[in-house]
Amino acid sequence: MFQRNYETVFILTPVLSDVQIKDTVDKFVNLLKELGADVINVENWGLKKMAYAIEKKTTGFYVMVEFKADPTLIRKFEVEFRRDEKVMRFLTTVLDKHSIVYAERRRKGEFNKKVEAKEEATK
Repeated sequence: MFQRNYETVFILTPVLSDVQIKDTVDKFVNLLKELGADVINVENWGLKKMAYAIEKKTTGFYVMVEFKADPTLIRKFEVEFRRDEKVMRFLTTVLDKHSIVYAERRRKGEFNKKVEAKEEATK
């Protein structure tokens, strides 16, 4: 079975409670696993201000899921996003070899170390 690396970022409506957000994210992660995908990483970016209003809302909860899957399951996965009224927007992208290396470095925290080093130097 041929698998590719994907990254999906989705925005949940800001009126949800923490429990509802966790349940919704778990629902999509479990769906990926049921469809045969390997979930590599899930990042909750929290409540962020959006560039423009969607459904009269200016903020949303951003979540990023990185996974490895067969290309045929992406359509089923995205249909579930369209069916869920808690999801305002979503975007799934295929990761090329450079993006995969970047994602691995981001997971290890290599980019955060430079910011921490600058903060310590200014103290």
